[in-house]
Amino acid sequence: MVNLENRLKQLEDKIKQPNFRENKGLGNEVGYYVFDYPAEQELLVREQIDYLKSKYATNNHDFQLVIFDLYDIIIDILIREGFLELCMEFEETKGFSEITKAVNEMLRMEEDNQSNELLAYIKNHTPKNAIVFLTGVGKCYPMMRSHKILNNLHQFVDDVPVVMFFPGEYDGQSLMLFSEIKDDNYYRAFKLVD
Repeated sequence: MVNLENRLKQLEDKIKQPNFRENKGLGNEVGYYVFDYPAEQELLVREQIDYLKSKYATNNHDFQLVIFDLYDIIIDILIREGFLELCMEFEETKGFSEITKAVNEMLRMEEDNQSNELLAYIKNHTPKNAIVFLTGVGKCYPMMRSHKILNNLHQFVDDVPVVMFFPGEYDGQSLMLFSEIKDDNYYRAFKLVD
């Protein structure tokens, strides 16, 4: 594997290409991509995302880079709904696995429809000329699984490219979080750079 700095440079080169933003050449597939990286390099990846965010924040570009930290969105929804304190109490009395189920139910992550709170938030905050970066996958585990996001996102966002930053390995079919925890198979995303 090419070193991470080179792969991050390739990522920037890729998103600047007009055909990437138009989702050309994907055989009518939704433009979903996974940028996998070693979990121990999380801080370097975050720095590069912050750099790209500031670099492309001006109106001098024909696209808008929109970054969604999945963990931050979940916390914001829990606060908005008044459930954050209840979650902490529930975790103490019922345990972490039960709070994971409860949060998934509240967010409607198991449902295959437009009521999914997390994905509706992404849809409602994504402009037409965007490139979407999804971050925070590792922070969400095990409360949120990356394959659930990717499997359901097409119902919400299908007209702009989406890049999920994944701390682990993606071989084009299987997601392995932290290079140790196998997630369900996912076949719709393309590996952004090798």
